[in-house]
Amino acid sequence: MTWVWTETAKAFQPPKRLQVSEWSDEYRYLTSESSAEPGKWRTSRAPYQKEIMDCIIDRNIETVVFMKSAQVGATELLLNILGYYISQDPCPVLVLQPTIEMGRSFSKDRLAPMLASSPALVDKVKEPRSRDSENTVLHKKFPGGHMTITGANSASGLASRPIRILLVDECDRYPQSAGSEGDPISLATKRTTTFWNRKIIMASTPTIDGLSRIQTAFETSDKRKFYVPCVHCKQFITLEWANVHWEENEPVTAHYVCQECGSIMEEKHKIQMLRDGEWRAEKETTTIAGFHISELYSPWSTWASMAVAFHQAKKHPELLKTWVNTALGEVWRDSGTEIESEGLLKRRENWDAECIPDDVLVITCGVDVQDDRLELQVVGWGKESQSYVIEYQVFWGETAQYTVWHELDDYVQRRYQRETKTDLPIACIAIDSGYQTQSVYNFVKVRQGRRIFAIKGQSQPGKPIAGRPTQSGRQRVQLFPSGVDTAKETVFNWLQKEEPGPGYIHFPSTVDDEYFKQLTSEKRQIKYVKGRKSIVWVPTRERNEALDTYVYALVALHILNPDLDKIAEKAEPTIEKTETTTETQPQQRNLLRERRTRRGKKSFVKDW
Repeated sequence: MTWVWTETAKAFQPPKRLQVSEWSDEYRYLTSESSAEPGKWRTSRAPYQKEIMDCIIDRNIETVVFMKSAQVGATELLLNILGYYISQDPCPVLVLQPTIEMGRSFSKDRLAPMLASSPALVDKVKEPRSRDSENTVLHKKFPGGHMTITGANSASGLASRPIRILLVDECDRYPQSAGSEGDPISLATKRTTTFWNRKIIMASTPTIDGLSRIQTAFETSDKRKFYVPCVHCKQFITLEWANVHWEENEPVTAHYVCQECGSIMEEKHKIQMLRDGEWRAEKETTTIAGFHISELYSPWSTWASMAVAFHQAKKHPELLKTWVNTALGEVWRDSGTEIESEGLLKRRENWDAECIPDDVLVITCGVDVQDDRLELQVVGWGKESQSYVIEYQVFWGETAQYTVWHELDDYVQRRYQRETKTDLPIACIAIDSGYQTQSVYNFVKVRQGRRIFAIKGQSQPGKPIAGRPTQSGRQRVQLFPSGVDTAKETVFNWLQKEEPGPGYIHFPSTVDDEYFKQLTSEKRQIKYVKGRKSIVWVPTRERNEALDTYVYALVALHILNPDLDKIAEKAEPTIEKTETTTETQPQQRNLLRERRTRRGKKSFVKDW
């Protein structure tokens, strides 16, 4: 009889209150569709995840901020939180993705496999295709609650039901405004105000210093970092990229050097370090808990693989920025936003357009259209994003008339001779269509087969330097959107390179002071535009055509998208053969050298 009462009492007991990590270890399963390690979830695989998950149900914490790199399991962590609330504490939930399309992908590719593979969730949410189901891809009901998945670009998706749990994923990729309604995170947060026990979880890879939403949120938190013990001195340290070392030009030999004792730690030590690690807050904890972690801690990545990726990314400033964001989980900070032209003037080299260096592999051209002239800049491109300013020209004439365009057409068909006597044509030309649009369309329409294209600048951070073309105008001209802000940021990073190497810009003997003043005629500032932080490029002088035309030549390179490494490999045998031939012809070689060292008096930029 006692046994009966005991079992009856157990049946009426409320379910045991689990931590999110405990629920995940007991009920969560991974599938091969969404994970490289299918099977039962193990928090011990990445011990730093435990406190982040368990912090969610801390009564004293209202907001959890996770500023992170890639490869640290952030998406699976968010899925665990969703599974916990569906199973243990059902309520209204909103999942906010950068776009509705990304929301659909999240629902189909990540959420659906979790719901299907975890026994505790199988019967909670019905299949969207079920005849009696009220579920769709973006809205799911379960006993006691429901989940809505929407995009930060959808004002309607942010203006409906009240919600208690708000999951904000990759917030640094959100638009500044959801339509005309305002900041998407603020709109979503307003929907939680009716719940005293609301939870807001923000997770994202950061982007640009000063503009990063996750950086701003992290700075208001208690700023927790994960400390691990050195396997030698036992002192607790944070893993920092500056302490990863490798043998010269061999990043696969990367290892970690303890900043306390100088001892070397190998990749095999990482798992034990993680198991003994702990989170430590830099500030007193209030209602906002903040966590920051990088790929250095990831059990799914190695220090060697990070070093190899860095070794490749450092050759290209635009790739290095992405690497800093996604591998280190840190914001990108420019070393400078304004450059003095005087320092660049001293960097001119002893060559000109009559004989360009052999290192030039591809040539592009950028054209700026004014009312009374066309201005163009010809730029050569070599390996490791090194560039060579070849020529600057101005064609005077009314750009609404055909004459000046005819002069441009004749000019851009020329070829440029290299030191080895091989010559190169202009491979791609980008013409800004922001002014005299119809004249630009008329010119490029019949010349697109020669890779002469119209471009349209987009002055928003993060836009690709050259996007996918659209058909524009009555002639259905191919129009390439160009992220001029992204391009300018790249150019200014390159201008700060003081020694030849990746990203270095080479200038010929013929450029003058006016050219450099125009090239450095803008500076980057962070301003508030309609109440929101934005990066704007502010002119410091009236003329900036040298900068614009260089940017357009860079856009042309991205439209062309050549494999410069392969081109260099094919060019090397030709160069060696030509050099051997010229050694048997000393008179021609001397004439070539004389031509190369001749310093021209003409100016790249004409009299104004």
